[in-house]
This record gives sequence, structure tokens and C-alpha cells, in this order.
Amino acid sequence: MSLGEFIDHSNGREHINLYSCTVLSIEMGIIVFDFSLNSKGLPYPDPMHPIVVHFVIAMVFFSFCCDLIGYFNRQHRLFEVSFWNLLVASIAIFVAVILGQFEAGLANIYTAAQPTLNLHTMTGWLLAGLLVIVTAWRLIIRTRSSLRIPAIYLGTSTCLSILVFFQMMLGSRLVWIYGLHVQPVVESMKQGSGQ
Repeated sequence: MSLGEFIDHSNGREHINLYSCTVLSIEMGIIVFDFSLNSKGLPYPDPMHPIVVHFVIAMVFFSFCCDLIGYFNRQHRLFEVSFWNLLVASIAIFVAVILGQFEAGLANIYTAAQPTLNLHTMTGWLLAGLLVIVTAWRLIIRTRSSLRIPAIYLGTSTCLSILVFFQMMLGSRLVWIYGLHVQPVVESMKQGSGQ
């Protein structure tokens, strides 16, 4: 089948249906997409940001626990587990932040939620940078001595875990208090704006 078989020329506009995404027009080589949004205000079934970000949260906390237990019990194998969790978390956090930016852009945000969303966004990017820096520091520690970690690193890791917890509380607030991408809230916002 050729692309022309999918094009509907009704109303003077070209429409190509691709699952939940519709190509509105192809003009001068630029494809204009129209994403039809579901009842949660998303082009896919459920928000992806919380799914990915929970892995990051778990890996950071687990890494911290492994470092703490390894430090006090002198179990250097836990330092290796900690490092690999941090490495994966420092990659996954960028996926989580980008998905968060995309989904926040699709949300119909009301004034009361805006300051929390702004703080959550800024803290997310800050955490992404800090996590990469801490992971790089952890790599340097690992290459120098895999049998111990300095106490200053443990203090920094504690601060990072506290910041992750704060970020987690902001995200929970956005969902449980302000209802971002929660079906009843999205539907009432649509009714309120007359869409």
C-alpha cells in the first residue's frame, strides 16, 4: 500500500490516521501532527513519567542503603551494587525528566498547581545534574579503591537522598492534590473550559 491510500482529501485538508496520532497536513515537507488525547489528557494510555521515575527513586534509595550497610559492615560487594544502581539511575533520570516535561506540557494546569509544577521541574533538572556528578564521583572512588568509601561521600549521598525524597513529595502533591493527568480532574477541566 502506498501512502496515498491512507490520505483522505475531504474538506481540503489531508488526514492520515496512525493509531492515536493524526497527520493533519504535509506542507512544504513539514508534517503537522494532531495527537488525540485520551481521558487523562495523554496520547498514550497512562502517564509514563511516574513509571520511569519510580525506578530512579528506588535505585537511588537502594544505592544509598547499600553504601550505608557496606560502610558500617565492611561489605565491599555492596559498594559494587551501589555503583551500578547509581549508573543506571543517572541514565534513567533523563528519560524521566524528558517524559515529565512532555506530560507537563500536555497537562491543562490551573493557577494553584503552577508553583508546585515549576519547583518540581526545576528540582528534576537539578537532580539529573547532581546525580550524574555524584555517579562520576562514585566512579572515581570505585577506580581508586573498591573496598571502602569516604564518609564525605556518604554525607553527600544522604543529601542526594533527601533531595530525591523532597522531589518525590512534590510529584505526589501534583498527582494527589492537584490531580495532574487524573481522569476526573481532566474531564472537569474540559467541562470548565468548554472543550
